[in-house]
Amino acid sequence: MQIFEWVFEAIGTTIIIYGGLRAVLQIVFQEISKKSYNLEEIRKELTNKILFGLEFYIIVAIFGTMRNPSRDDLIILGVIVLIRTVLGYFLSKEIKEYKFD
Repeated sequence: MQIFEWVFEAIGTTIIIYGGLRAVLQIVFQEISKKSYNLEEIRKELTNKILFGLEFYIIVAIFGTMRNPSRDDLIILGVIVLIRTVLGYFLSKEIKEYKFD
């Protein structure tokens, strides 16, 4: 079970880092080439990568709780899921409401 936790944690981390690097590189290349770019679209892609990466962290928390189901682990899992849900809600709301020039 520990191996699965490491794998899913690595996948989540990789997705989030990939999304961040991709967003930075898109902005840098657009600035260098002096082309106009859609910052809103880049931000949407980054937000989607962050949310997707956080899904893997929830899986890691679930595996950890299954491996050692103490009351403290269940509380930690609940807090992680709550934080992920709140983040997901507000990031999704922000994507829908924000319009960049």
